[in-house]
Amino acid sequence: MQTQILVDEAIEALNSQIDDTAIIACSGGIDSSVAAVLAHKAVGSLLHCVYVDTGLMRKGESKEVSEMFSEMGIELKVVNASERFFQNLEGVTDPEAKRKVIGEQFIRVFEEEQGECGAKYLVQGTIAPDWIESGGGERDVIKSHHNVGGLPDDVGMTIVEPLREFYKDEVREMARELGIQSSERQPFPGPGLAVRVLGEVTPERVESCREACHIVETRIREAASLGRCDLPWQYFAALLPVRSVGVHGDVRVHGETIVVRAVTSLDGMSARYSPISHEILAEISTEITNSLKGQVNRVVYDITHKPPGTIEWE
Repeated sequence: MQTQILVDEAIEALNSQIDDTAIIACSGGIDSSVAAVLAHKAVGSLLHCVYVDTGLMRKGESKEVSEMFSEMGIELKVVNASERFFQNLEGVTDPEAKRKVIGEQFIRVFEEEQGECGAKYLVQGTIAPDWIESGGGERDVIKSHHNVGGLPDDVGMTIVEPLREFYKDEVREMARELGIQSSERQPFPGPGLAVRVLGEVTPERVESCREACHIVETRIREAASLGRCDLPWQYFAALLPVRSVGVHGDVRVHGETIVVRAVTSLDGMSARYSPISHEILAEISTEITNSLKGQVNRVVYDITHKPPGTIEWE
């Protein structure tokens, strides 16, 4: 009942805030999906939903997102902008710089879409941890979320953030109330795999990380369904710019390192690492190194809580 009240209040607030054409970036994640459904219920055809394929998404993500919005009866425009994102990320290795580049490119894509639909409002799925961790005032910058600290100063639209005061667990409850298919999906960073590829972001390194993430997600879900482990709150792989000597068969390999990360959390503000068994981790390691022969020859497991670490590595 309480969640339904929050949903109704959010729709009413959006109705009062938006009186003209609005545009929203829909990644398929919980935050943007909830914001999109709320806005669609509030203003209907005034809302233009756009999915930006940055080339930094998970395996099969673009197809899944398109199908999900189609099933909800919401029209979704897909924009393939992967080339521009990779071009602008070329040579960028600093995590904060990556987030700012990605934030700016998202806005530039939406400015182009704005030119087509005449949008005056930009709806975002910003939630409380996004602006808290992005700093401001007396708050230190932990990491600039691309939809907050990563935004350029010259945004030509009024930004509307219906979920700004909510935490992840509250947004998940709203997603369930709204019947959104992605309500049980694990969180995925707005900048995508760019912040799971430490060091330079190239199509080749992103593809390696994408495949490793897919293996980690698939194997841990399967293990949890069989009762071999508890399903973590978030679980993924990151690619480290650390090369070491290894061997495949009788061939020397000088490959990079994959780190597997799995945590339990409620709202993402703090987290504890998940104790995945060595047996499951060994299976994951074998599959990753076999799938990425010549590219990855070492797999490690991250046992750091948040704090002192963050959930994502960048």
